[in-house]
Amino acid sequence: MAERTAILNVVGLTARGLGPDTPRLLAAAQAGGLIRVKPVLPAVTCTAQSTYLTGLTPAGHGCVANGWYDRTLAEHHFWKQSNHLVQGPKLWERLRERRPGFTCAKLFWWYNMYSSADWSITPRPMYPADGRKVFPFPAFWGPRAGIASSEWIARSAEWVEQRHRPDLSLVYLPHLDYNLQRLGPDDPRMVADYREIDRVAGGLMDFYAQRGVRSVVLSEYGITAVKRTIALNRVFRARGWITIKEELGLELLDCGASKVFAIVDHQVAHIYVNDRSLLAAVQAAVEGVDGVARVLDVAAQRAAGLDHVRSGDFVAFSTEDAWFTYYYWEDASRAPDFARCVDIHRKYGYDPVELFVDPLIRFPKLKVLGKLARKALGFRMLMDVISLDPSLVKGSHGTCPADAAEWPVLIGTGVTPGDEPIAATAVHERLLAACLR
Repeated sequence: MAERTAILNVVGLTARGLGPDTPRLLAAAQAGGLIRVKPVLPAVTCTAQSTYLTGLTPAGHGCVANGWYDRTLAEHHFWKQSNHLVQGPKLWERLRERRPGFTCAKLFWWYNMYSSADWSITPRPMYPADGRKVFPFPAFWGPRAGIASSEWIARSAEWVEQRHRPDLSLVYLPHLDYNLQRLGPDDPRMVADYREIDRVAGGLMDFYAQRGVRSVVLSEYGITAVKRTIALNRVFRARGWITIKEELGLELLDCGASKVFAIVDHQVAHIYVNDRSLLAAVQAAVEGVDGVARVLDVAAQRAAGLDHVRSGDFVAFSTEDAWFTYYYWEDASRAPDFARCVDIHRKYGYDPVELFVDPLIRFPKLKVLGKLARKALGFRMLMDVISLDPSLVKGSHGTCPADAAEWPVLIGTGVTPGDEPIAATAVHERLLAACLR
């Protein structure tokens, strides 16, 4: 009988992070081999996972970042969940071709809805018509994000294994991602986080081993320390390229009416140019922004495997010590109401500041309790407790770090000759082979 497999996606794990504080993960690397993976660009969740599961670059699978701009709808999209967005055959589909009846459980990996996996669990809040957000999982994202999310997912994986015995379990363990962004990779307080994820991952590996399931450990990217931010939409606004519309006294970015705007995601920015006469001026402007490392036009995107209809006319990457904010307002009092909330869909970019309660709030717990009490009484309320200070963020990802010790890793599929890294697109075949053993 073929061996069953569990792939544990320990987000943010790198060779640098393995050591005395991760004894279980280190032991797995020593026993099963560790391979450094040159990250796909951009090195963000949806892109990396889609590359691992298809073996394709973003040009092939279409997941050019965690968010993008739809030119037909004139709307931006972030953290969508339909698996139909991922083009190309998936890992479990290829395995079914080799082994008819092969089953797969997809546990919190992204693009999880309406996939051809046999069992799926994914984070998706309910939004009743009265304006509430029903999501009994506060540890997954926001100021309360922490180890409880990875513990919950691990227990879910055990539950699925006990009831269904899938041939392949894809398990997402996000814990390191939180404080690596809050604190930065060099903060000594990260020791506790490494110990916690090692405990959870180690316990899950023990559980699978007892049931004859082989564990493979994988990560999506490494997180580097950052000290500055880049607000491209403010640059474009200063040049008169952004169109702002006022709603209830607050400012919204009107992408469809703007000449130029950026949809940003960690250390990558997709820049969409509606006014084609500005292409040369836009490229020159972005290349002149402090913290921008390189700007890819269409030809450069083609060479990098990023040329897809969802990509921007230009794709910019920051230096390792910088990241892109979506901010476009000049007066914080005019920022949209969702800017101070955990709102992953409406913002014009990924916002890691959502991991922080605004330090300017004198009694944050009392403020939150007051808002929850108002909600319990049936009143509408705005949980506007998020800061607008991007300097709080100390770690980011998306570009390719110069030091390979900061790259993601693949553990449990052997080693490569001379300890050479492999491309992210090559991970797919490694996983395929591991599942067919």
